[in-house]
Amino acid sequence: MSVEVSVSERYAEGANQRQEALCCPVDYDTSLLSMLPQEIIERDYGCGDPSRYVREGDVVLDLGSGGGKICYMAAQLVGEQGHVIGVDMTDDMLALARSHQKAMAEKLGDDRVTFHKGYIQDLGLSVEALEAKLKADPVMNVEQFNLLESWKQQQRKNNPMIADHSVSLVISNCVLNLVAKADRQQMINEIFRVLKPGGRVAISDIVSDEHVPDSLQQDETLWSGCISGAFEEKEFLKAFLDAGFVAVGYDKWDDRPWQVVEDIEFRSVTLLATKPDKANLYDAGEAVLYRGPYSEVFDDLGNRYPRGERIAVSRRTFDLIRKGPYAKDFVGISPAQATNLGRFCKPAGTLRSAGETKGGLQAGTGTGEACC
Repeated sequence: MSVEVSVSERYAEGANQRQEALCCPVDYDTSLLSMLPQEIIERDYGCGDPSRYVREGDVVLDLGSGGGKICYMAAQLVGEQGHVIGVDMTDDMLALARSHQKAMAEKLGDDRVTFHKGYIQDLGLSVEALEAKLKADPVMNVEQFNLLESWKQQQRKNNPMIADHSVSLVISNCVLNLVAKADRQQMINEIFRVLKPGGRVAISDIVSDEHVPDSLQQDETLWSGCISGAFEEKEFLKAFLDAGFVAVGYDKWDDRPWQVVEDIEFRSVTLLATKPDKANLYDAGEAVLYRGPYSEVFDDLGNRYPRGERIAVSRRTFDLIRKGPYAKDFVGISPAQATNLGRFCKPAGTLRSAGETKGGLQAGTGTGEACC
């Protein structure tokens, strides 16, 4: 049995009757839950709360959206200018989520949630469109199979389920581990593709402290139960780094393991990452100063920041540091007059003198308390 079939059957059962074995204790924002139908709350299976990373105005993509719980929580946070997209492959889960869509739209004041049937490792292809195509043109021979494959490629290119650079935040709640290992790098590459430059990732999932042996990986029950397919701790981070993400790290990390199987600890974590912009690689005369407490740090773009030193950076890096996940650790220093010194070509760790930014704005210098 394929991973997709095994997982879909298990979660189809979970859509109709609560499966306690699929649950990991999570403290959700009760104010967001109060608007949700009880059956959606009861038939949700997750290990974290990625909704806490949603901002007003976000276009959110929820991978493995299930009965729609996180989607409807996120819909309350994105506001009228935002939107939430859920992708799931299980018909019963999609039916559960869609059955409350009209009522939720009335509560929210507008319909700001869309659900698609699809595989999260192939966000360009709508499975509902594929099913309609197969119904209209059944595949009976090799020639028709090849024509179908060509149609699928055209769909991904010309009418993708999720378009390139269309999403500001990708979230998921204990689903990535359910995807077959052979499809995982494609899945993460797809996340990178659909995100806008500067877009963020907040993935709650299960990781293992050791490599999961083949004997456990072949157990369908343990796989669909979020055990056998768990990423190893370092492997999870590396997969996002290899896809081109920066600021990759763990935010939430459960103190105690969710389960221990054959002396391997499986625990819930939330991984955060950012898609870097490829633009603004020019020198605007700006600098950043690492506040400490470490003697020096390095970012995923290869920049080095000794503690207390003013380091010259490109506008791209300056924006990433001042507006992104590094903001609390740095002071951003702008020159008194806006400038463009051309393409940024300085070696990593190049100092920028105080005189170059004298009289400019320094952001991140205080604690929020008034001085004097």
